[in-house]
Amino acid sequence: MVSSLLPRPPRKPPPRLHGRERARRNQLRRQLEYYRIDVRDDAEVNNVFAEIAGQHKRLDGLIAAAGINHLQSALEHSQTAMNEVMQINYNGVFNSATAAARQMFNYQQKGSILLIASMSGLIANKGMTSPVYNSSKAAVIQLARSLAMEWGRHGIRVNSLCPGHIVTPMVEQVFQQNPASRAIWEAENMLGRLAYPEEFRGAALFALSDASSFMTGSTMLIDGGHTAW
Repeated sequence: MVSSLLPRPPRKPPPRLHGRERARRNQLRRQLEYYRIDVRDDAEVNNVFAEIAGQHKRLDGLIAAAGINHLQSALEHSQTAMNEVMQINYNGVFNSATAAARQMFNYQQKGSILLIASMSGLIANKGMTSPVYNSSKAAVIQLARSLAMEWGRHGIRVNSLCPGHIVTPMVEQVFQQNPASRAIWEAENMLGRLAYPEEFRGAALFALSDASSFMTGSTMLIDGGHTAW
């Protein structure tokens, strides 16, 4: 399951989309499928992974990228919002990783798992008041190390990816609440700009492929030099 590398399916796909999908499927000799699941529900996640692996009698890799943010100071942060962020950003990633590994063990298959963390798991991230989000991403980084230790001898590699500031709908919400954030982030980036999602495809493919066969328990920090000052 490599959901973060795939285009988001439109609610009403135009006819030409089916043609492009068929062409890509024929070219890659692979089938592209979408599943909508609640990553907080471990039973549902395990059932979907079992279904996917059962179709092909194997599961080679996973990119666990589900995540949300809630901009609020620590003293004003509600328990409800905190629980929601942690349940999706941490529990959801944990559920996905363990479900994937369970199928790899089941089919005696080596594999690679990439957990999407964030630069915010390593720094306080000036311009974005979000202590719970930052903490959840720090937990994902440590989760990758811990799972790598548990599963490495079985041929399952686990790494984390820490992107810097990316222009996404979630980041646009930050700009709406704090319009000065964009200028701050661009000024403190060595490239003088923010990233776009497609700039992380290479890193994700590297982590899932044999090119990274000796890498596990590692954190890839791709932030345009933001944390290197």
